[in-house]
Amino acid sequence: MYGRLLSSSTTSGLLILFLFCTGCGAEKTESDLSGETEEQVVQRALDIHDRVLTIDTHADTPLRMIEPGFDMSVRHDPDETGSKVDYPRMKEGGLDAIFFAAFVAQEIRDGEGNTRAKTLCLQMIDSIIASTSRNSDMVGLALDPDHAYQLEKQGKRAIYIGIENGYPIGNDVSNVELFYNKGVRYITLVHSANNDLADSATDPDGTEHGGISDLGQKVVKEMNRLGIMVDVSHGNDSVFYDAIAMSKAPIIASHSNARAVTDHSRNMTDEMLKLMAENGGVVQLTMLDVYLRTAPPNPARDAALDSLRASMKSVTEMTAEERNSLREAYNAINEKYPSPPATVEHVVDHIDHIVEVAGIDHVGIGCDFDGGGGIQGVWDASEVMNITIELVRRGYSEEEIAKIWGGNLIRVFKEVQAVSEQLQAEAA
Repeated sequence: MYGRLLSSSTTSGLLILFLFCTGCGAEKTESDLSGETEEQVVQRALDIHDRVLTIDTHADTPLRMIEPGFDMSVRHDPDETGSKVDYPRMKEGGLDAIFFAAFVAQEIRDGEGNTRAKTLCLQMIDSIIASTSRNSDMVGLALDPDHAYQLEKQGKRAIYIGIENGYPIGNDVSNVELFYNKGVRYITLVHSANNDLADSATDPDGTEHGGISDLGQKVVKEMNRLGIMVDVSHGNDSVFYDAIAMSKAPIIASHSNARAVTDHSRNMTDEMLKLMAENGGVVQLTMLDVYLRTAPPNPARDAALDSLRASMKSVTEMTAEERNSLREAYNAINEKYPSPPATVEHVVDHIDHIVEVAGIDHVGIGCDFDGGGGIQGVWDASEVMNITIELVRRGYSEEEIAKIWGGNLIRVFKEVQAVSEQLQAEAA
């Protein structure tokens, strides 16, 4: 049933060390792991993985789905095609639900640019809807929290829709309702560069609005009204604090990590993690190596990657041949200038830290497959069970793992819907 399991040689020696890991939530007893063989530990983890609802809150797979001829019902080789998610591999990895994010890269912020962004966003959303319809024997379109459980009982994968980068909203707040009616249930306010809604954590020109703009505040208000989760991933620190203050519902970070573990501006400080707990929100761990571990300086590699990025077109404008050439160029740089890989252990290091700072109720998983995510041991959707195996090794209980893999996100999703119902009732 499952894809490649994490090699026991890399982690079995850590078994005793992690039995009483301070990052774990509830106190563990010696009987949880003592006396078990490696095979028994793995089997127990796989059994837990089967029983709990598993949700990945972020994949950029719609960029693949709009490629001519790309079939989500067919298993793709990630090393040959670069694809990290399809329906067969979700089943192999025991991944029950996923949020496909319609991602539009930030470009010119004018009427023409906004129109192009909206058109592309709708194209990706329509591709998700069409794919779920064509493959209704394997998956179902999910709109509400309970749909994930209902589809799981039917033996199907639940497909939710998000938007990464609020750019397609343009300056027309009514677009938020349009996207909601199409099935969108979270919106990442900003991406790698500032937009009209909010400031990015990685814009080379720095802050523009001082966090969320006046227009962005109207968008957050409309998202609250409709029941769309407010996603602060990619936003700078001020965006996080503004979202906490503005949103009447708990917020999420669909794919972000802990800055105290890996010092990157995209990651969240301990103060943010504590506020996220007070807010009732959730931080979903992502699988990008740069956010998971600090690599030693590699200026030659950095220069080669910068040169490649400077010459590349937007992915949405590339032909299949150009995408293959780009992938080969990246692989060549990686082979010539290798960097230490991020691992499943790094992922759970971040989980441990967030649990220690914010509590077990405020952490989840958002791999960012097809958007750069994929690490040693969790290279694609077929290997996500290896996260559960590492959690079991470190002494997490089934109840805690259920919260991490989906329960926390579902709770926030329901609370966002409850706030929406209340706001609409008050306005009636």
